[in-house]
Amino acid sequence: MTMPPGRRERKKAATRQKIADTALRLFLEHGYDAVGIRDVANEADVAVTTVFSHFAAKEALVFEQDQDFERRLTGAVTGRAPGEPLLPGLRRETHALVRHCTGSGAAPIWRMIDASPALREYEDSMRLRHAESLAAAIAADPGLSQTATAARALARFVIDAYSVAREADDPEAAVDEIFHMIEAAWEVASAAPGPRGAVPADGR
Repeated sequence: MTMPPGRRERKKAATRQKIADTALRLFLEHGYDAVGIRDVANEADVAVTTVFSHFAAKEALVFEQDQDFERRLTGAVTGRAPGEPLLPGLRRETHALVRHCTGSGAAPIWRMIDASPALREYEDSMRLRHAESLAAAIAADPGLSQTATAARALARFVIDAYSVAREADDPEAAVDEIFHMIEAAWEVASAAPGPRGAVPADGR
């Protein structure tokens, strides 16, 4: 049974959220490049070292849900019940991620990200890290008879599904359309002959 977080953990989470909310407000009010870590710390009434204890870089303040999204994606693989298919859980998490990133108030944040080379680079590296973590979880699952290459390809498709859907006129419909294609490709890959999708040495 999962125990609820203790007082220390709740206080730590509240401090982290306060810092992130303060940083985002300052970035949107004054511009990302015009605000420094010390400005965020002063406004949030914490030490600079406290900011860095929660966020490894200034860019991470904008993507404060980064680690949670990564855990949820990998958890959709590792937390499945025995015999539960893989893709429905990944579809649900992608829907949740897209809803979060296209909700009310998201547009100004994405305009800020698009206008900042540093934030765009951080987002690219973040998505690559998510894809690698997801691929590792898929490849390690003994119930999925796929090669490491297939696991990495699927993970990239899932991460890219979020990016494509976020920019669509109807993000929710776009997720379903993309996952329909992903599911078709995964079904074909799963039907490939041989162990873990490999072709036997004799070619049969």
